[in-house]
Amino acid sequence: MDQFAGLNKQALGLWLDVTSRSVQSDGPDLTARQTALMLTVYLEAGPHTVRALAQRLGVGKPAVVRAIDTLQDVGLVERRPDPADRRNIFVVGTEAGAERLSTYAASIARNIATITQVNRASSLDASEAVAARQKLA
Repeated sequence: MDQFAGLNKQALGLWLDVTSRSVQSDGPDLTARQTALMLTVYLEAGPHTVRALAQRLGVGKPAVVRAIDTLQDVGLVERRPDPADRRNIFVVGTEAGAERLSTYAASIARNIATITQVNRASSLDASEAVAARQKLA
């Protein structure tokens, strides 16, 4: 039974591909929370504090601290003191983290291009079929 059709199936297939690449890579398997935290750090304007990240992700500060600990241990983010107030700590991306996300972004872009080409071909086939039926009528 095919529960998913069209764009839903394509979107889930894309998610599967990216997730599969993640678990097959030499790097660590990241949890959804760690991935969301990392994407937030890299894609949204900072500075990023534990409190702000917890609020943004809708999870508790202890969970964010654990995720940051793991991401820092594998070199994907790091903590840096706020130069204006050294009591504050900012979470920032690293070159290794940026490279990892760039690899995933390239994979996603390739998949989107493939999906777009397949959809265009399917659309053309459907419109050609309609035109052929109209000629026969």
